[in-house]
Amino acid sequence: MKRINSIDTARGFVMVIMALDHVRDFLHTASASQDPLNLHTTTAILFLTRWITHLCAPTFVFLSGISAYLYFKKSSNLPQSRKFFFTRGIWLVILECTIINFALWYDFRFRLLIFEVIGAIGLSFIVLSFLLRVPSGVIGLTGVIIIFTHNLFQSVPTPAQPVMGFLTSVLFRPALIQLSPGTAFFTAYPLVPWLGIMLAGFGFGKLFGMEQHLRKKSFLITGFSLLSLFVLLRVLNFYGDPVKWEAQKTTLFSILSFINVTKYPPSLLFSLLFIGITMLVLFFSETGWNRITEFLSVYGRVPLFYFVIHLFMIHGLMFIILYIQGFTNSDFVFGAFKNGRPEVANGVNLGTVYLIWIAVALILYPVCKWYGDYKSRNSQNKFLRYL
Repeated sequence: MKRINSIDTARGFVMVIMALDHVRDFLHTASASQDPLNLHTTTAILFLTRWITHLCAPTFVFLSGISAYLYFKKSSNLPQSRKFFFTRGIWLVILECTIINFALWYDFRFRLLIFEVIGAIGLSFIVLSFLLRVPSGVIGLTGVIIIFTHNLFQSVPTPAQPVMGFLTSVLFRPALIQLSPGTAFFTAYPLVPWLGIMLAGFGFGKLFGMEQHLRKKSFLITGFSLLSLFVLLRVLNFYGDPVKWEAQKTTLFSILSFINVTKYPPSLLFSLLFIGITMLVLFFSETGWNRITEFLSVYGRVPLFYFVIHLFMIHGLMFIILYIQGFTNSDFVFGAFKNGRPEVANGVNLGTVYLIWIAVALILYPVCKWYGDYKSRNSQNKFLRYL
């Protein structure tokens, strides 16, 4: 399938931003003890450093839906597409629970399995594989309905029965489930809210059959429409997010409260805000081929490869910095929600986080370019479609 540059550029843009969040999470001095979105304890720059990376997950999921639509239409083969989406979905879930979880925790005992965006995309692909006989417009509308209504179910109590409690956590809301005395499972990304975003992306994919100037106009109108609806609902402050915004000590912090929407699970307002921004990113990605779009598309052509490699790289850098700061192997702490960082003060300041982030992105550029070129030269290798 011929690649669409604007999709690769938009995906590459958010992938570069994603690395900032992971560098902050692994290396910032306060990442283990402070919520960067807590307006009572954070600073504006720390808040925005975390907030801007909220763009990544909904963009990944939405673009995955668009890419699925384009693959399906290109292949014109229902059984082949169904098989590919189903097997790719299973592969992503397995990858999430093995290699990616190890990259996050470096814990050979796997005492915590955390289900995040790759697993949610995987489950969404599996569901999508069974919906391919349904018209794409109906699939997209179903996704929109899920986005607008799933908040209604978030206040329903979690069933006390273990199996039902587990299913509820996988489908609707984050929860920590004790699988055994030594193993816990945390659903950070429950299926249903993220499935809605993927299905909406699948329905949106038909816009890429338009001429470019019409497509750009649609991106711009859709983006501003979603952002306008976000502002309206947020001002009314009655539906769309479990946490209402409030006036704060300064005007700036009141604005931060206004845009501080719930990601776990993604609320309606979260989806409107960040998918609206995604539309504007797609609009600017369609402006033409230049050095910036070419640079970003290198990352966007190999998203899963980049995702896995950058986690191992950043986590490895964390240990190098800890050794430089004088820590030894005996200081490292592993286990549930423990990635090896010592329990005493460690890490780097926010300015250094930004420098390391830029270095990580630049170092990974030639690696991603090599792998992207390798995939292009070996496009008949079916295994490469899965990485």
